[in-house]
Amino acid sequence: MQGNHATRRTNYGPWFVGLGAALWGTESAWRIPLNRLFDAKVIVFWEHVLILLMLLPLLISKLTDLPRINARTWGYLIFSAFAGSAVGTIFFTLALKYGNPTVVNVILNIQPVISTLGAFFLFGDRLTPRFFFYAGIAILAGIFLSVEHPTLIGESFEKAGLNLGTGYALVCALFWGLSTVAGRGTMIGMPLRLAASLRIAVGLICMTLILFIYGKLNRVSLWPPAAQAHMTTAIVAFLLLASISGGIPLLIYFEGLRLTRASTAGYFEMMQTLAAVFITWGFFHAALHWHQVIAGIVLMAAVAMVQRAQAAVEPSPIENDFLR
Repeated sequence: MQGNHATRRTNYGPWFVGLGAALWGTESAWRIPLNRLFDAKVIVFWEHVLILLMLLPLLISKLTDLPRINARTWGYLIFSAFAGSAVGTIFFTLALKYGNPTVVNVILNIQPVISTLGAFFLFGDRLTPRFFFYAGIAILAGIFLSVEHPTLIGESFEKAGLNLGTGYALVCALFWGLSTVAGRGTMIGMPLRLAASLRIAVGLICMTLILFIYGKLNRVSLWPPAAQAHMTTAIVAFLLLASISGGIPLLIYFEGLRLTRASTAGYFEMMQTLAAVFITWGFFHAALHWHQVIAGIVLMAAVAMVQRAQAAVEPSPIENDFLR
């Protein structure tokens, strides 16, 4: 009887991963309207404030574990919060503002390639020969996905359709990929619930410092006239961003990841892209050209194969997209 119960829970695991990833994919629905009212850095600041309030009970219940955290783990956590929770999310918000949101959400699938390479250099993880093959395909597909008019790339990047949003998306993928590697280092030294809540707290500290440096830690910047004129829209969008696309999927995703093999999770994580494309294309009419659709499918397939190939040599599946 206990074995059957464990099997059912394991069967539920991938669907929890898919549900959590799909809910993460809804964030474009709230970030795009908020981009019209707030500066990108301010959006990420308020997002951290609200998510931390949601996760505060988890953080308080685990405070007794803080004295046992060593300096190396703190270093990983701080970098993960700075690179992923703060800076990476700022670049994602900017990418949605200045680029095609559908292209942005699909091209971010390149980040597992970055995190795998980072784990190779930092933790000495093995790279299977198939990694280089599939990673090469993913990079080429990402290039074709980024270029709106590939036949014009010889004339100029601008005519080819490369824009600031694509650049921001690639920088975001870099920061989120490196954050994933640092997240794995964090998980080695502290429990998951403490890591999740504490990373949001450190991310909020980072965002507060960033706003202070840019001179935006004031009432006018934190709640500008545009937001005051659309108060209901701003409040509802922030609440949905922090809950449906923030704290709730975070808990669902990692509960599913705990019960799911890394190779299987890689496929179910694609639900994030599918949900994002459904929103950006269906509701915001950010369509792709036919060659971009093909490139996007090839990119997601190649990344899934990268994760599957590496699953046999990776020590833990938890590093997959650790809080991004």
